[in-house]
Amino acid sequence: MWRLLRGTLRALPGLRRRRPPPPQPRPSGSGPASGALPAMERAVVRCVPAEPKLSVSFVLGDGSARHMQRDQAEPLGRALARIANNAGKGHAKAAKKSKKARAEAEAAVPPPPPPAVCLFSQDGEAVAEDVPNAEAWQDGAVLQIGEARYRVERNPPALTELQLPRSLLAGFPVCPKLRAEFGSPRDCLFRWYQEQKAEPAVGTAAAAAAAGEEAPGGWVEAPGGAERVFTPSNAHIGLRLKLVCTPGNGQRRYGLPREVESSGPVEAGPGACTFDARHLYTKKVTGPGLIRTVTYNVLADVYAQTELSRTVLYPYCAPYSLELDYRQNLLKKELAGYSADIICLQEVDKSVFADSLGPALDAFGLEGLFKIKEKQHEGLATFYRRDKFSLLSQHDIALNQALLEDPLHKELRDKLAPYPEVQEKVHQRSSVLQVSVLQSTNDSSRKICVANTHLYWHPKGGNIRLIQAAIALSHIRHVTHDIYPSTPVIFCGDFNSTPSSGAYSFISCGSIAEEHEDWGSNGEEQRCTMSLAHPFRLKSACGEPAYTNYVGGFHGCLDYIFIDANALEVEQVIPLPSHEEVTTHQALPSVSHPSDHIALICDLKWK
Repeated sequence: MWRLLRGTLRALPGLRRRRPPPPQPRPSGSGPASGALPAMERAVVRCVPAEPKLSVSFVLGDGSARHMQRDQAEPLGRALARIANNAGKGHAKAAKKSKKARAEAEAAVPPPPPPAVCLFSQDGEAVAEDVPNAEAWQDGAVLQIGEARYRVERNPPALTELQLPRSLLAGFPVCPKLRAEFGSPRDCLFRWYQEQKAEPAVGTAAAAAAAGEEAPGGWVEAPGGAERVFTPSNAHIGLRLKLVCTPGNGQRRYGLPREVESSGPVEAGPGACTFDARHLYTKKVTGPGLIRTVTYNVLADVYAQTELSRTVLYPYCAPYSLELDYRQNLLKKELAGYSADIICLQEVDKSVFADSLGPALDAFGLEGLFKIKEKQHEGLATFYRRDKFSLLSQHDIALNQALLEDPLHKELRDKLAPYPEVQEKVHQRSSVLQVSVLQSTNDSSRKICVANTHLYWHPKGGNIRLIQAAIALSHIRHVTHDIYPSTPVIFCGDFNSTPSSGAYSFISCGSIAEEHEDWGSNGEEQRCTMSLAHPFRLKSACGEPAYTNYVGGFHGCLDYIFIDANALEVEQVIPLPSHEEVTTHQALPSVSHPSDHIALICDLKWK
């Protein structure tokens, strides 16, 4: 297919791009004159039933583009009259330009009359002028303007957005942000180019510099650059990249190509990263009986880009390595290299999910789901490998809202009633729970409930985290017992709880006593005493590492992958970075690590 479109991709972007049209039957009746039919230009029609207008776009013989919006219910005759009028104006402008080129004494050339315009159906019959536009402009019809003929393409795949990241690093994957209408990014064609800086002739470079122009050069195809994701090498350092993308759909139909150039050149990468050694364990996707699972707090940009972060939380971190584009380069390479089946992320900026992580991981075969926190710009993201799982349903909740409204939590509400201050604090928290039920594509009898959360952060909030965990587990129980009975659970997240905490003990042991010290974590005046229990048998798949969060003033284990011990067991845990790797630049984040947390990774298997 690439060979068929090579000529198209090498053309300049725009409506004048040609592709070899399929053979057309010779029109009959009142259609265009018979004889050899030249290759036709495109007339692109966009017609969406939910919108009142359709658009018609084409290029006249003089090179001028025309784009018209017409009411879908309008009779075709009016649209054709407008096209004739526009085409006539184009000819008149060309005549005026011709006149200016002549001697002033030469008589002015009168503008030619508007050309005849007609629309023919696929069978060559003229479409009646009283037919509504929405019905008249069908795929495969032929628009004739004078002697020029245009093949109508109704709702072909089209790119509505195409961008490259601002920061490009050698050795790190580059994935474009693109949006396609009437098509899918997975069905698009891609061709990457690298800048070619030709050696200028003697004196040419100086002359170009004096004129404020670039020295002579051009673009050449980048080796291996026919995929959606392109990883520049050290040979690309100092060179810009260009991407030509042709939108497509599942029916192998292709629209007009677009191209985009990087705003700057490829730069050198940071050298060794904390995740490089871990990738040695995760080069390949696991087999059908295994589930590689990742949980990772990726440090939201809304928190990294603050004065507090730069001067107090992470003063040891080079300012440029806190920039979003830089960290996203590292993060995309890290996550892609884990070849995971399920990824649960916390502190994901809404824009990062939509514009960066979502498209990048989609290109690596992962489908993404997002749940934003209430009144926040960040939230949770869960990704699953498309060829191993399909999504059955989602059951996301805001923990505070569920406590207030869901009958599931009436017993907990009653227990909290004597403690209004604690109850109010729980209601003020914006924590959410993301719950996705997946089904194995290889064995439909195997389902898995993947839960993802980020509990309250405050060091004195142990009592709040206990209540949040109780709400989460009660909701997960409802999903796995009432909606999908006997479905095993993988519960991931940043629980902001060390192994000695009440929340960790409650989740892993199944109950918490009313005298546990965490009920008084915010002082005796706010102590609440209650016992809690849940029906699951959960264990931490990665054990209790020395730390999963390492910053200048704190290090400890806060993140976990809890698994249903009745149905799942651990095949292997991917080793964490060594202490020397973590502290190479004092603490996290750093130039070689994009977050202040460390990802947990394990391979699980069904019992």
